[in-house]
Formats: sequence, C-alpha cells, structure tokens
Amino acid sequence: MTGMNQISDWEEVPQFDGEAAEAAYWANTGVAPRMMELALAQSGEGIESVTISLRMDPRMLSKIKRLARSRYLGYQSMIKQWLSERMEEETKDQ
Repeated sequence: MTGMNQISDWEEVPQFDGEAAEAAYWANTGVAPRMMELALAQSGEGIESVTISLRMDPRMLSKIKRLARSRYLGYQSMIKQWLSERMEEETKDQ
C-alpha cells in the first residue's frame, strides 16, 4: 500500500458526512494486514464457537449497540473484536 494511509485500529476511522466523504477516505486509506488477519480469524470459518451468557448494564449495552451501528458492525462482532484485540495486547509479552 505504498502512498496510502493505513489504519491499525477501527477507532481511527472517522464519522463521515456522506458516501462521497467515505469513498474519498477509503480511496486513500487501507487496513493494516494485522487487522485483516484478525477479521479473517474472527469470521468463524472453520472455527467452533461457544455461546455464553454475559450480564451487563442495559445502558452500557445500548451504547455499545449505537457505536456498533455507527461502524456498520453487529454489536456482538464488535465485542468479540475488542476482546480479541485486548487478549492479543495482554499476551504479546508472554
């Protein structure tokens, strides 16, 4: 991606005023390979998943859902992505 900006975290993606602004942004911005690898690993292809129950404050869940919608993600996928990124961060020195 020579000459392109690269994002290494979804937090770096700004809010867009419209499709034209978003298209202009992505024309000059790419996704870091590590993020692509994480996305593929999280896609669930060939990976067994386990259903869990998690109790959480309804207001927190509401905020998470709004944030996920603004990024065009499912909230459960976004939570899994956050957990995966944090787990990688916590275990990188081990």
